[in-house]
Amino acid sequence: MKHIYILFLLFTVLLIDAGKAFAQVTFKASAPAAVVEGEQFRLSYILNKEGKDLRLPDIPDFDVLFGPSISISFSQRTVGGKPTSESSVTYTYILMAKKAGTFTIPPASIRVDGSNYESNSLQIKALPPDESSSQGPAAGGQRSEERPSGAGTVTVSADDAFIRAIVSKNNPYEQEGFTVTFRLYTTLNVVDFGKIQFPEFEGFMVEEVNIPSNQQLQMERYNGRNYYTADLRKTLLFPQRSGQMTIPRGSLEMVFSVPSRRRVSTFFGSQEVMVDVKKELVTNPLSINVKPLPANKPAGYANAVGAFTLKSGINSAEVKANEAITVTLEISGTGNLKLIRNPEIEFPNNFDVYDPTVVNSLNVTTNGLTGIRKIEYTAIPRYEGAYTIPAVEFSYFDPNKNRYETVTMPEQKLQIAKGDQGSSAANAFVSRQDVRVEQDIRFLKTSEPAYLSGTVFFAGSLNYWLCYLIPLMILILFYIINRKQARENANVALMRNRKANKTAIKRLKAANRYLKERDKEHFYDEVLRAIWGYFSDKLSISLARLSRDNIEEELSRKGINEQLSGKFIEILEICEFARYAPAESNAEMDRIYNGTMEAIGEMENKLRKL
Repeated sequence: MKHIYILFLLFTVLLIDAGKAFAQVTFKASAPAAVVEGEQFRLSYILNKEGKDLRLPDIPDFDVLFGPSISISFSQRTVGGKPTSESSVTYTYILMAKKAGTFTIPPASIRVDGSNYESNSLQIKALPPDESSSQGPAAGGQRSEERPSGAGTVTVSADDAFIRAIVSKNNPYEQEGFTVTFRLYTTLNVVDFGKIQFPEFEGFMVEEVNIPSNQQLQMERYNGRNYYTADLRKTLLFPQRSGQMTIPRGSLEMVFSVPSRRRVSTFFGSQEVMVDVKKELVTNPLSINVKPLPANKPAGYANAVGAFTLKSGINSAEVKANEAITVTLEISGTGNLKLIRNPEIEFPNNFDVYDPTVVNSLNVTTNGLTGIRKIEYTAIPRYEGAYTIPAVEFSYFDPNKNRYETVTMPEQKLQIAKGDQGSSAANAFVSRQDVRVEQDIRFLKTSEPAYLSGTVFFAGSLNYWLCYLIPLMILILFYIINRKQARENANVALMRNRKANKTAIKRLKAANRYLKERDKEHFYDEVLRAIWGYFSDKLSISLARLSRDNIEEELSRKGINEQLSGKFIEILEICEFARYAPAESNAEMDRIYNGTMEAIGEMENKLRKL
């Protein structure tokens, strides 16, 4: 019997482990949310185990140009002292939309360990191609810095990059929340951000909507062209008055990578040189017509605009005299919850009433502030008897219904019993609430008084003059440091030299992200950009004139040995070749990444000592 029991336990454990393994299988589909009709895009299916018999769903709105290409990734790490390993298989197809519209790709299926699994479905919006006719400027008041190149002047046009300020409502009511979104539209690669100056929202209560820092660029069609877009800022505004209100212009400096119309010969043929161009993007000013609230405001209107519910409660309806009573109101919903006026509760005359305590538990959403406003009213009855707290009305304006609504807290019946003789409950409560009591009679001081000499004055003393000299010395020191920093900031080449390592590490972090995703093409692009950009900043040579020869020549002039400079040249050659070569192994990509980090670190140490 004992052996049977042990076998039963082992069988149960095996079933649990098998169930966990079964539940751990994930099969996920991914593709861009928006694509362009006639242009290729990737549809990927990621499986965390090895499978077979992948069946693609019927997708008549797309042409399958290639696939599936299979890539396998493997990672190992130590968690809690125990080594764990993870693997995934990615099946990639190259598709092309046949026509414009919004289409659904049904789930695909695959077989793993004798069981079938389905992926998620995808909804993809296919945008029509760019119109051939040129549109007018997308956003006014934009200026760009021009850089000369061998084929003329390189600029960023107003159609290639701009920022729009987009409002969710053009005619809100007073106190009604609406959002303003500052969205970037670009057809170029963004290199860096510069000075940001968003407008001030005078006459509004402002709440910032959280935007993920790692958001992906989305494709959007605007004025007949397809742009990559990203939300830079999203703000929730509550107008505090009615009438015409203006949101002024804002500005943002950005650096774009722009074709220079110059071509250079490389190992892989003729390629166009890209240059960095700074452009100031200016948002369009907005005019908002704020409607006043209707005039027939009910008596219990609490300056609330939105949609709300009211919940009330009391800690006890039967207490003794000198014991505290707490009435709680919970206002929940969506609207201007921070600006709501607290409803007034009329307690009986012989109750000591204290200021209400307000606790807000709110979330910022695009529709307004959503959550709960909890108000606690505290009072202490001093005499026994039966009392009534009248009903409380809470009125608000619902902009969706265009009318005032009223919700009610029912009246509360109280039964107060006789309090205990000599009870100190009231005093204890007062001390817990930190109520400050002024004392008319002070304790007598029995200690010896302290006397000050009548011949000693602060004016003219050492401390007196130090009060003048110390701030003056600090001001002079601050002026000297500020002047030095201003001179250094004016030296563009020096600032680029100092930030070269930081900029390269930032680009290598992006390469590390692609390394983890095993995205070979983007990985090698980021490594190349990091190295070329590092030497351009460090050696004060523009990217258009930068080459392997002048890198080696300049490093040799600075006293860098050939072995270290040779490491960079080797990495450049491997990366340029690997972008167009068949898939490299994961170990090779890891070696390139680690070698680049070590080489840049070694170069920094060498250059600091020179």
